[in-house]
Amino acid sequence: MHFRSLLCCSSGDIFTDVVTTSSSDAKKISSDAAKYEVYTEQQAEALFSQFADDDIPDVIGAEGFERLCNEAQVPLDSAMPLLLAWQFDSDEMGKISKDEWMRGTTALQVSSLPLFAIVLNDLNNLIVLGKPTARPSNSHVKSQRGAAYNRTRHENYAADTRKAFSSFYNFCFALAKPKGSRNIDMETACALWSVVLAPQFPLITDVTEFVNTTGNYKGVNKDLWSMMLEFCRDTRPDLSNFEADGAWPTVIDDFVRWKNAKTETGQ
Repeated sequence: MHFRSLLCCSSGDIFTDVVTTSSSDAKKISSDAAKYEVYTEQQAEALFSQFADDDIPDVIGAEGFERLCNEAQVPLDSAMPLLLAWQFDSDEMGKISKDEWMRGTTALQVSSLPLFAIVLNDLNNLIVLGKPTARPSNSHVKSQRGAAYNRTRHENYAADTRKAFSSFYNFCFALAKPKGSRNIDMETACALWSVVLAPQFPLITDVTEFVNTTGNYKGVNKDLWSMMLEFCRDTRPDLSNFEADGAWPTVIDDFVRWKNAKTETGQ
């Protein structure tokens, strides 16, 4: 499963093509974004309404979420939609309630699409890609177009990026886990790992190849999810420092044997 499909299937619908707005809607969003560079609560509400479901006006559903990402130029095959959900503390994959939206936009002081793109790119660079960030002298930063957003959260993350990454990573598990379940299915886990872990920890690409090749592993619980991050952080891509006597989950031990066998045979 590709990560983009995971997001778009969250409400039971599959979007195989890019969802676009009508020309009139696109012009309105563009006009509003240009007009409201600085945050206002009224513009945040108006922007929410642009993407809310027709039947449930207090929720941005899967289609609206995809359209929001497209309009904000947020790639659906990246970690940025997850970062967006994280900033809004969303309760469900590919959906945002109005309460979540208003709390998130208030905290970030963002009410226009261009600023959403800036915020998410900043977070993606810092959290997912692990790039160093410049520290501004205050908690607000000006965009090239003159808009300000509140960087208090960003600076807190920058103070301890390891802790911030762990927080984001654990949020992804909670977001993807079906209500009432302790696990997420392996296909979903691999889709998440491919966008969350792979940029900094290329070893996870081998792990997902192993899982998909064998087809023996069906679910991921919280312990395996957490241990996979520890494994990727602490283990070199060639496994030269792997601690075989560690209390690793079975899938990790099996993966190490599989990868070592491939290395020995020159594959």
